[in-house]
Amino acid sequence: MMKMPSFRAEHVWLAPMSGSTDAAFRRQAAKYGAPALVSEMVAGQSLAAERPDVVRKTCRHDGDGLWIVQLAGRRTEDMRRGAELLYAAGVDVIDINMGCPARQVTGGNSGSALMREPELAMQIIEATLEGAQGKPVTLKMRLGWDHSLLNAPDIAQEAVSRGVQLITVHGRTRCQFYKGQADWAAIAPTVDSVDVPVIANGDIGTVAEARDALKQSGAYGVMVGRPAMGQPWLLAEMEADRLGVQFTAPSLAEQADNLCEQIEDSMALYGNQLGLRMVRKHIAAHIDKVDMPLNELNRRQLRSELCQYDDAGKLVRRIQTVYAGEFELVAA
Repeated sequence: MMKMPSFRAEHVWLAPMSGSTDAAFRRQAAKYGAPALVSEMVAGQSLAAERPDVVRKTCRHDGDGLWIVQLAGRRTEDMRRGAELLYAAGVDVIDINMGCPARQVTGGNSGSALMREPELAMQIIEATLEGAQGKPVTLKMRLGWDHSLLNAPDIAQEAVSRGVQLITVHGRTRCQFYKGQADWAAIAPTVDSVDVPVIANGDIGTVAEARDALKQSGAYGVMVGRPAMGQPWLLAEMEADRLGVQFTAPSLAEQADNLCEQIEDSMALYGNQLGLRMVRKHIAAHIDKVDMPLNELNRRQLRSELCQYDDAGKLVRRIQTVYAGEFELVAA
């Protein structure tokens, strides 16, 4: 029988994405009804030093949806201190990163590199649990370092025995990075190895893919990353499908208003100049995915134009014009 965690274990999670899942973006996902939202990954060492730019990454978003901050690190003292600071800040859940494949992370023996060092991984987990002081702690990892070391089930068992309350598994090894297709069926052994919820992650970008990932893995829920960029309502749509209730996508007018709100939130978070630069990737993603009769040349033109504004007022007015369909199209 599955042992449920001490917090509300949601079935649809927003994945932590460096430079993307800031408070401004998480606010939009929460506004549409995303159940659980994870911050950008922060280094335990940098958070322990209370660097302002790192603390900013952990900011709470407005609205509903679990406030989850992901910590990464190799030194137990940093992870313990980082967890203490997050506990004091009042976060809902602390997530440990053992899944990041980036060389700048694994080169420092953090992220998925810890899957090669299970003993150190357990020390990291124990230190985080100690610093969390009873706050729920979860763990995100991959299938293993490579296909000769598919040890996610073993690490999951050890982590749960120490107090981790939920596991997320990305259906690739670290050495695969993001190549090929995530293997959702390969997550099943981890699901079977523990009695806490397991979340499936990797290449889940549509309602149909969420269904397939759950079917193949047997997981409790799904975690969605890049596909949510430009359509922050996607997680709510997946949750509605799971519950068997109707989901109504936001109108173009609503999308425009909320994108403009995100721009304002980004400037409030980072300052006007940096805030405009930080939100550009989100604007580009919205144009990529907006349901309008645009050919690829039109989309490329709009992405380029909207990502060059350095005046927020002009940018907001132009977005409203675009979403109202009041702009010239370039012939294909």
